[in-house]
Amino acid sequence: MRAVVLALTVALVASQQINLVPEFALDKTYVYKYEALLLGGLPHEGLARAGIKVNSKVLLSAVTENTFLMKLMDPLLHEYAGIWPKDPFVPATKLTSALAAQLQIPIKFEYANGVVGKVFAPAGVSPTVMNLQRGILNILQLNLKKTQNIYELQEAGVQGVCRTHYVINEDPKANHIIVTKSKDLSHCQEKIIKDIGLAYTERCAECTERDKSLIETATYNYIMKPAAAGVLIAEATVEEVHQFSPLNEIHGAAMMEAKQTLAFVEIEKTPVVPIKADYLARGSLQYEFATEILQTPIQLMKISDAPAQIIEILKHLVANNVAMVHDDAPLKFVQLIQLLRFATLENIEAIWAQFKDKPVYRRWLLDALPAVGTPVIVKLLKEKFLAGELTIPEFIQALVVALQMVTADLETIQLTASLALHEKIATIPALREVVMLGYGSMIAKHCVAVPTCPAELLGPIHEIAAEAISKNDIPEITLALKVLGNAGHPASLKPIMKLLPGLRTAATSLPLRIQVDAILALRNIAKKEPKLVQPVDLQLVLDRALHPEVRMVACIVLFETKPSVALISSLAGALKLETNMHVASFAYSHIKSLTRITAPDMAAVAGAANVAIKLMSPKLDRLSLRFCRALQLDFYHTPLMVGAAGSAYMINDAATILPRAVVAKARAYLAGAAADVLEIGVRTEGLQEALLQSPAADESVDRITKIKRTLRALANWKALPTNQPLASAYIKLFGQEVAFVNVDKTVIEEAIPIVTGPKPRELLKAALKALQEGIALQYAKPLLMAEVRRILPTAIGVPMELSLYTAAVAVASVNVQATITPPLPEEIETMTLEQLKKTDVQLQAEARPSVALQTFAVMGVNTALIQAAVMAKGKIRTIAPGKVAARADILKGNYKVEALPVEVPEHIADVSFETLAVVRNIEEPTAERIVPLVPELAVQNAQTPADYSSSEMPPEAPVRAAAPFHKTLCLAVPYIEIKGCIEVHSHNAAFIRNDPLFYIIGQHSARASVARAEGPAVERLELEVQVGPRAAERLLKQISLIDEETPEGKAFLLKLREILETEDKNVRVSSESSSSSRIISSSSSSSMSSSRMTETATVMEPFRKFHKDRYMAPHGASKAVSSGSTASSFEKIQKQAKFLGNAVPPVFAVIARAVRVDHKLLGYQLAAYFDKPNARVQLVVSSIAENDNLKICADGAVLSKHKVTARVAWGPECQQYAVIAKAEAGVLGEFPAARLEVEWERLPIIVTTYAKKLSKHIPMAAFKAGFKLERVSNADKEIELTAALPSQRSLNVIARIPEMTLSRMDIPLPIAVPINPDGTLSIQIDEDILSWIQKHIKEE
Repeated sequence: MRAVVLALTVALVASQQINLVPEFALDKTYVYKYEALLLGGLPHEGLARAGIKVNSKVLLSAVTENTFLMKLMDPLLHEYAGIWPKDPFVPATKLTSALAAQLQIPIKFEYANGVVGKVFAPAGVSPTVMNLQRGILNILQLNLKKTQNIYELQEAGVQGVCRTHYVINEDPKANHIIVTKSKDLSHCQEKIIKDIGLAYTERCAECTERDKSLIETATYNYIMKPAAAGVLIAEATVEEVHQFSPLNEIHGAAMMEAKQTLAFVEIEKTPVVPIKADYLARGSLQYEFATEILQTPIQLMKISDAPAQIIEILKHLVANNVAMVHDDAPLKFVQLIQLLRFATLENIEAIWAQFKDKPVYRRWLLDALPAVGTPVIVKLLKEKFLAGELTIPEFIQALVVALQMVTADLETIQLTASLALHEKIATIPALREVVMLGYGSMIAKHCVAVPTCPAELLGPIHEIAAEAISKNDIPEITLALKVLGNAGHPASLKPIMKLLPGLRTAATSLPLRIQVDAILALRNIAKKEPKLVQPVDLQLVLDRALHPEVRMVACIVLFETKPSVALISSLAGALKLETNMHVASFAYSHIKSLTRITAPDMAAVAGAANVAIKLMSPKLDRLSLRFCRALQLDFYHTPLMVGAAGSAYMINDAATILPRAVVAKARAYLAGAAADVLEIGVRTEGLQEALLQSPAADESVDRITKIKRTLRALANWKALPTNQPLASAYIKLFGQEVAFVNVDKTVIEEAIPIVTGPKPRELLKAALKALQEGIALQYAKPLLMAEVRRILPTAIGVPMELSLYTAAVAVASVNVQATITPPLPEEIETMTLEQLKKTDVQLQAEARPSVALQTFAVMGVNTALIQAAVMAKGKIRTIAPGKVAARADILKGNYKVEALPVEVPEHIADVSFETLAVVRNIEEPTAERIVPLVPELAVQNAQTPADYSSSEMPPEAPVRAAAPFHKTLCLAVPYIEIKGCIEVHSHNAAFIRNDPLFYIIGQHSARASVARAEGPAVERLELEVQVGPRAAERLLKQISLIDEETPEGKAFLLKLREILETEDKNVRVSSESSSSSRIISSSSSSSMSSSRMTETATVMEPFRKFHKDRYMAPHGASKAVSSGSTASSFEKIQKQAKFLGNAVPPVFAVIARAVRVDHKLLGYQLAAYFDKPNARVQLVVSSIAENDNLKICADGAVLSKHKVTARVAWGPECQQYAVIAKAEAGVLGEFPAARLEVEWERLPIIVTTYAKKLSKHIPMAAFKAGFKLERVSNADKEIELTAALPSQRSLNVIARIPEMTLSRMDIPLPIAVPINPDGTLSIQIDEDILSWIQKHIKEE
């Protein structure tokens, strides 16, 4: 009986369960009202937005049980660019009319149990319209379970297969079933997305753990009513948000918001009838990319005749960028690239044939074609080169860019492979290297787009490597390794390991550089599979039988794999017993620099390094710089999600003075992505090996002897081996090696005849002849600097795009004319030095370089039919004209340079930045609507920054936009009567929120202009140098110094003294009033600083000068005696002739002046005098203006081979301020030393003021630098610095300044200082090296 009751109960419950499958009966047509909205902008009212809206009726009718038809009725498209929500949507009538026929074509789709299957449509339905239809079908996608109310799954949709969360509720009162579906579009098993220009960037997952730059989510809400065989979708609403900011999103973000509404209207009996056409399979529910990949989001072009439009823009660029760059040249260049992307191979070939013989057009085409980035361009370049229509430099330049820009599909990879293997390419080594490296980069890009890329793509390279190994072809092995390194495919690990030392016996016989290249080839593999590379690298680092350089390079690669704390600790423990100090120093410095890294992706490594560094000996930190070092520095700002990092590695060799290798790398972080922007490496491996085989490698000799032997070995370069490069260098961009060069003996032997042979003389002769006839050049260089795009579909089936474009065009117009008197002989090599001395050369040159740069950052809709986006647009335009005349009269020793007047545009620099909302459609491309994102005069319904911390104010309180900031600053340059002005205008949205993004958006501009100021016009600026006996004649104003002994001199000094005493009195009063307020704080701060210092009295030996006959004076000689004798001897020399110009003519004179129309003298002149008997030099700088007696006097003398003294004075007649400097060599105790004393008689107030402020920070700075401090009463107006050498590798420093003495002993030096205890140098250039240089010059 119980069993019967239970069975009846279960049957009753089952009969009450509702079938949740949406029902569309066979004999009915379901009519829905559909509205879709997509808007982009900032989520604040009162700011501009851009977007589109679609309204239509949707008819759904079943054909069979699982096949349905959908038809749109009365579709209407709207576009929006205005202030939200005030401005209305505008109907896009013409666009709707153009698409009405397509939009109303019924489509078929499979639909079973709430899941959309295949989609079918006639060929007349474009991909863009098909995607709009998919956006409606996406609403119908429902994976409803009968047994669960809350569950999660990976669901297919327009955007791919993404994580979806379902919640099902029943409302018995309303007889409704409510289904809520939410999608996390950031976590998709299979995401539909297209990235362009991001192949070489790395996703920094750690950077976005807390803060994200892009957040994507969607929510679907359904109200369903029970029906006979299922449920009826009564209403469905979709809300999707894509939020992006290059900064942290908490500081504000731009937002793309998609909304859909599907509301049931009625059921009709009239079925939907398909059109009479073949219904083709058009894929599934997932979005299908159309022509938006070729369409740039910054402009919408209606392409009716691509070849004609290309020629039109090409002619515009050529005609308008001759003397000066056109404002819109960068935008026109981008238009040219876009049109070339739509053109066919036949179109481009016809254009090339038309313009290839016109040099200017040819250059523009060759600059534009590589940036197109389609396989057609690679094919075109290949055909034209093989046909001989491109020179080798042209082909290399175009190919390097094209291979980096082109889409890396299988077709392009095969095309590049065939190019690399072509017999003509193989005969040109440099070209073959470019193609091969590009082939590796192509595979790397393809594997980013297709993670399951097959290893067979690398088959040709693996075969080349195997063949090269069997033939011991070292250059070919090197090239193969670099290609494999660029590709970074894990399948290459096995071939590379065959060349790693220690792991295979065959590799130990290979040259060292092959072993190093094999390790470096693991770097890109390590980014993908670090666990595969780490054991290999660790084994290489710890293998003491290997060359130290191999171990250090393996150490670099190991730390790039981001090893765990256990691995780094194991390495640190093993290095405690390391016998090679170069390896130990390199590893220690590398680990220590990692402890200071702040970048999020290296946070775990930094923590592990902090643990490992404690396991290593601190003595390694005191090794000098002659040991190998690694250095890493970085900066990362978490709130803005931006950062930069730099790495430098120096691998030295104890046997020689040259480093074996130097590597420098720069890395950047932005918006959750990271990239190795630039890396440069230089190696001297062949040179090192050659030096090791020379006597310079003898470890028993001192370092100075090694240096001499090294120089001798370098001089005898002809004896170096020919089978290996002497040095090599490479450059990497974004982790991809783009070029490398090997310098060997053959290269040197081929270069010397080129430099010293007849060809350079012919080129020189041709250049001089052209200069005399006059040269006029116009050159333009365009460049697409950045094209970074991310295209992803939205719920409504319309793609949204995040992109960054930067393009620049540089134009230079140069005119040069030279006059040479007397004319040069036909055979220039026969010209003697005496003939050259009698030559008068006059040169006049005018140049007008100009640059225009435009950058666009876009977020919005980009299709071939309509564009609606918010855009940040930046423009820079600079023009720097100049006209110069130069003359060199060698016989008279006169050299003059003149800056001549030149026509200057209204603005020499113009910078602007603005944020806009833009909408445009293909039917009315010229009728685009552009609205500033931040209106200048509008009432903003937004919260002030204070509202975020207080809820007292109402959230809808109107806040008026801040007034625009506008200011003009002008500065007139005296004498030359030129006025420079900067005009700044700024208007932002900071009134809404005090965050960086809101300061950026708006309109900002700055313009700089240069014009003639009021006053007499300046004809020219002159800089003239006269050397020799005629120097005195060229001085424009007689130079004289006042004699203090004459009555005029005494009266002048008395008047100056009164002025200075009054000035001192005013300063003293102001300082006393201010010091009383600071006495408490200064005393407390001084006590604090003194508590931190270790004030230890230092026992210091007196400084003793060198004696004439012996290397040191008697032990009792004191510093005071030495200093006094120096001063008295210098004063004695000065008294003999205070002004040398009274006794000797100037050695040379320099005059800098402005020549005005009123002939008033303005400028300065310098005269240099030399008193040979007393080894004295005097420089006098004076103003050439009338009634201006300001002068600068510098007077110096060499008192002995160990002493030199100088005095610098300035002011009226050089009497106002003075500084005396004395430098002397001697001994401190028993050690060779040098001393520098600086005394001052009087200094400007600004100097003394800042010096006093600086002196307060000296104790703490000295403490941090390891100096001892002793409070003593030193001279008030003197600073003394003494440095002594206890050994050639250590230094003692003593500094005496007012109120304190600083000292530090045994400072380690990175290199040995070649000074003997008697002060003589322990190094000299061998006579045989000098004779070799002289002999070589004579031979050539």
